[in-house]
Amino acid sequence: MEPKQSKYAIDMSSGPILNKMLLFAVPLMLSSVLQLLFNAADVIVVGRFAGDNSLAAVGSNAALISLMTNLFVGLSVGANVLAARYYGAKQEQDLSDTVHTSILLAIFSGLGLTLIGVGGARQILIWMQTPTQVLTLATLYLRIFFLGTTATMLYNFGAALLRAAGDTRRPLYFLLAAGVVNVILNLVLVIRFHLGVAGVAIATVISQCISAALILRCLHRETGGIRLELRKLRIHRGKLSGILRVGLPAGVQGIIFALSNVVIQSSINSLGQVIMAGSAASSNIEGFIYMSMNAFYQAVLSFVSQNAGAGRYERINRILFTGLGCVAAVGLIAGSLAVVFGRQLVGIYSDSNPVIDAGMVRLGVIAGMYAICGMMDVMVGALRGIGYSVMPMLVSLAGACVLRMIWIATIFQIYHTAVSVYWSYPSSWLITLLAHIVCYVWAKRRLDRRVLAGESPLAAV
Repeated sequence: MEPKQSKYAIDMSSGPILNKMLLFAVPLMLSSVLQLLFNAADVIVVGRFAGDNSLAAVGSNAALISLMTNLFVGLSVGANVLAARYYGAKQEQDLSDTVHTSILLAIFSGLGLTLIGVGGARQILIWMQTPTQVLTLATLYLRIFFLGTTATMLYNFGAALLRAAGDTRRPLYFLLAAGVVNVILNLVLVIRFHLGVAGVAIATVISQCISAALILRCLHRETGGIRLELRKLRIHRGKLSGILRVGLPAGVQGIIFALSNVVIQSSINSLGQVIMAGSAASSNIEGFIYMSMNAFYQAVLSFVSQNAGAGRYERINRILFTGLGCVAAVGLIAGSLAVVFGRQLVGIYSDSNPVIDAGMVRLGVIAGMYAICGMMDVMVGALRGIGYSVMPMLVSLAGACVLRMIWIATIFQIYHTAVSVYWSYPSSWLITLLAHIVCYVWAKRRLDRRVLAGESPLAAV
């Protein structure tokens, strides 16, 4: 007997695409924004009540945290693709093996990150040219933050598994609960107990543990192949291999982008504390735009994967075009609003006029162009959904990392200003987007030819 489908699940392989994509993406968008609020609450509280040094210490860690976590977050993309294929194909045992392999992989990933992050925090920050007056505070924040990475990984992998079945609503509820706790603890620990960066880091770790516990409880109460049972936790080699084939290149791509961001952050650090603080505030605002767009990357990834598992290849182009239209609209609207209301938004993070001016410089260059980045990611989601993960990784290596490194080594050395650094972002997005379009056209034509020939059409996962 086929397991009863959860009321939260979405059948992505039949019916209208736009309505279901919005039903999938809007809760995910809100979830992503809530997740960003964890860090934004840290930055706002510390900037308002602990000073600009503490603001710079917390904000300058964002690129480094992304660098160290993106590999393992990328593995959760592999778990999503594999689980969505098995869900679409109604292969319950394979789905169950994927779920239990993914959760155990999340635990190992989190523990490894804790060891690296706690032990190497100070030296890594020194390599990033973090100013001496900020170094001690930045190290303290980073070490406490990485104590909670096992919970972060469990949440990310658990949410990826639920997304495979189309469930994006319950992760939203869990993050809402954890986010409320995070904000309250921030205020209490920083204002009442004067713990500064340590207080906001502790609040973040506790909120991460809450969201992880809630999502594990949710998976445990599911039925069918998506159900999590502790006694079944083990690494299934075939499923681990499938997760790694998609997830490892996705993680490496994330590292490539984060590495280029670390280099750019180092360049920003060299321009002084005021520009560091302004860039940190602006980066947090941009993060809300990015995560809103990223919901459609996740939607296209899950929709294409589930349709591929169900053999509905004729729907893939429509899914991609729908995702591109949605992400372009969100990026243009949100980016324009960020520029128009930029001074007020940056002013939330700092009441220093020089810091606000510095933040507006970055917003003026980056926010209005963010739709290009969103479209680039949606193209990647479609490629990964049909099993191509190494290809977008290589394109990103050439189009984003290498180009940005060249930019910093040449243009930034000639025009040693914040504006010249910031323009490296939209330039690399546009070039990488065009390359991904070429790759998708080739991959889709190859898939169509294999379908007509009666061969196994998908890139192996």
